[in-house]
Amino acid sequence: MSLSRRSFLQGAAAGAAALACAPGLLKAQPRLAPVRTITTGPEHHWFGYYDKLQFDPTGRYVLGASVNFEHRTPTAADALQIGMVNTQHGDAWTTLGESRAWGWQQGCMLQWRPGSDREIIWNDREDGRFVSRILDVHTGARRTLPRPIYALSPDGRFAVGTDFARLQNMRPGYGYQGVEDPTLGVHAPKDVGLYRMDLTTGDVREILSIADMAAIPHEGRVLSDMHHWFNHLLVSPDSRRFIFLHRWRKAPAAQDTGGFYTRMFTVGIDGGDLHLLDPSGYTSHFIWRDPEHIAAWTRPKGSPDGFYLYRDRTDQVEPLGEGIMTANGHNTYLPIPGAEWVLNDTYPQGKGEYRRQELYLYHTPTRRKVVLGYFAAPPPYAGEWRCDLHPRSSPDGRTVCVDAPHNGLGRQMHLVDISGIVG
Repeated sequence: MSLSRRSFLQGAAAGAAALACAPGLLKAQPRLAPVRTITTGPEHHWFGYYDKLQFDPTGRYVLGASVNFEHRTPTAADALQIGMVNTQHGDAWTTLGESRAWGWQQGCMLQWRPGSDREIIWNDREDGRFVSRILDVHTGARRTLPRPIYALSPDGRFAVGTDFARLQNMRPGYGYQGVEDPTLGVHAPKDVGLYRMDLTTGDVREILSIADMAAIPHEGRVLSDMHHWFNHLLVSPDSRRFIFLHRWRKAPAAQDTGGFYTRMFTVGIDGGDLHLLDPSGYTSHFIWRDPEHIAAWTRPKGSPDGFYLYRDRTDQVEPLGEGIMTANGHNTYLPIPGAEWVLNDTYPQGKGEYRRQELYLYHTPTRRKVVLGYFAAPPPYAGEWRCDLHPRSSPDGRTVCVDAPHNGLGRQMHLVDISGIVG
């Protein structure tokens, strides 16, 4: 038996023991795939969002972040430690740097530069502004880029981003503390928006402003009295277009306890060929399936909440996983030819000590759902500092990493072996 396989089985046994200690219904729920915890306390470890490269191209090194507290909003003084786990050498943790620009949901946008087995990138704060760092994990060579990143192009050439100070005021937990937002109180600023940044030179090109988007009516209604921002950017697999969410609410979050509305747009990387893909007002999590299709949780007009598959630059939309993928989650496609497998999770189901998050695969050709496991979600993990599973796949599609506090060690990172399912 290989060391990797033996470690997974040992991890599965440990996971089963931890599960036996979970309250209520979880005691009767077996792990359906081997689980191995790769970080431990006293520090808390996690990665963050589901649509970024956590594994290096070999699948050996797994990026993560570490901090010594939980259950409160990070302040400008709270530093996040950046590191990686060597999964083929005793899950050894190596600290690589730190960030002072982070949140609980998306961390500091830490990820591998696509196509590189050496360079990683993350957001930080320097001299009163947000920046991004690129580090060669083998040589230690580091350089700083002038803007923070939100998403990277799959060809590894550029990043797209937006203003994280305004984002923090509009939706706390997704932006960062530590930089004053001069647009606070402005409904739709003209000098804040979306940009593209070259990852080699640091050159920045402005693409669209918030004012540009606010000028587009929603269902015939002018939105000039609303406060607008951008959220959730993601570049297409061919690096030619990207998605962004245009959101608005009555006032900044500190004054508006109500909800917000969302439109999903796609646009060329030069700002041309803007397309309103989902005008419903309810777009949530999404992922590119391929350069022409996007799978998203939303509520198209006249249809129920659910996952839907959109064809870019058209009005074509069809249900995805209808009657099976019935709860909102963080959806991706496994990187296996054919885009047959959807990897997904759920928010905590149940109440109080009985809350649990489900991790599963959905096989699109056969409409088959394969539950990978249930993870207890203790009540303190809620709101801004909740701990979503945010499942991320290895490059070969045979291993999944999740963030979870189910085993009593606070939020930690766990590997799930799905090789026996996907072959």
